[in-house]
Amino acid sequence: MHKIPDGTEIYWDGRHYDLDHAGLKPEDCPFYLAEAEKARGPVLELACGTGRLTIPLAKAGIDITGVDVAGPMLVLARVKAAEAGVKIKFVRADMRKLRLNRRFRLIFIAFNSMQHLHDRVSLEKFFAGVKRHLAPGGRFIFDVFNPDPRYLVRDTEELLPVGHYKDPRTGAYILVNERYSYDRASQTSRITWFYRTGRRLTAARRLNMRCFYPAELDALLHYNGLRIIEKYGNFSRRPFASGLQKQILVCRKA
Repeated sequence: MHKIPDGTEIYWDGRHYDLDHAGLKPEDCPFYLAEAEKARGPVLELACGTGRLTIPLAKAGIDITGVDVAGPMLVLARVKAAEAGVKIKFVRADMRKLRLNRRFRLIFIAFNSMQHLHDRVSLEKFFAGVKRHLAPGGRFIFDVFNPDPRYLVRDTEELLPVGHYKDPRTGAYILVNERYSYDRASQTSRITWFYRTGRRLTAARRLNMRCFYPAELDALLHYNGLRIIEKYGNFSRRPFASGLQKQILVCRKA
C-alpha cells in the first residue's frame, strides 16, 4: 500500500496555499491552454490543486477533469469553479492509482508536481496509469525543474524569507521562511516552510521534491514506454538546453 504522495502536508488549506502563491507569475497557463486546444478532445489535469489551470481552461471551452489527492485543495477548487460559472469534474485520487473509466486526448501535470513522486515503483505506477488513460494518439505533458547545483549546496541552517500574506481567517500578517537541504543519496530537496505571525510560529510544513536530471528523465520515460516528442526549456517553447530552468516534456505512448 502506497503512502500519500510526499508534499501533501503543505496543502492543508487551499486558501492559505493560494494566498501564499499569489505573488507568483507563472507563464504556464497560455502554454497548457494552447496544448489543450490542440488536443481536440477531453483533457485530464493531474495534481490540479485549487484549479489555477483547470478553471481557465474550462472557461476557454476545454472539456477538462481535475484530479488531486489533497482534499482541502479540491474543496476550494469546487468553490472557485462555481464562482467562475464552469462545471468541472474534480476527483480526489492518488495519481498512482488512477481508475477513471475514461480516456483523454491530453493528460498533463504542471508546476513541478511530478516531483512529489520519489521512488521507482511510484513512478512506474504513475506512468502506467497515464498510459492507461491516454486516448489513441493522445499526449502526456509535464514540467519539472532542471536541477541547478547552486541551489543544491545551500547552507542547511540558513533561514530565508520566501513569502508573506494575510491569514484568510484572522487577517493577521503571515511571514513564510524557508530552510533547505539536499539529500544526495535520494536526489531529494528537503524543504521546511515556517509560518510566523509576529514572533509566534504558527505552523511548520515539510516538502520533499525529487530532482530529475535531464538524461535520467529521458531514460525514465523511455523505459516506461513513453516517447518524447518535444523537450522545451521554458514555456515559450525554447528547445531544452543546460542553462534553462525548466524541463517541459511532450510525450506519447511508445
